[in-house]
Amino acid sequence: MHIHLSPRHLALTSAIHSHVAEKISHLEEIAPDIMAAHVVLIHDSTSKPARSHGVKVHLAVPGPDIYAEDWDADLYAAIDKVVGKLARQLRKRKTKLHDKRQQTAQRRAEIRKSRG
Repeated sequence: MHIHLSPRHLALTSAIHSHVAEKISHLEEIAPDIMAAHVVLIHDSTSKPARSHGVKVHLAVPGPDIYAEDWDADLYAAIDKVVGKLARQLRKRKTKLHDKRQQTAQRRAEIRKSRG
């Protein structure tokens, strides 16, 4: 998976880069079909101190892409929150795909049973 980081109004350090890469790589355990991740790290000094750091993530997956964003006073906390949101969305997507495959297989079996 390709991870693209875009810092806005903050310096991208190796610690931030490694933290983001580690968190995003954990998402691959849930959905190994993630093709790319675009992560935007934002520091907004004009907003309230409790919402000064933001993270926006766009995951490219087969089908509709997945997007999440979150804001916090601490950049690392915002990263953790947004990864949690993405994990929930990926689990929901995985469950939907599994249920759809199961229903399709069940319908095929019923059709074969009624014909023969």
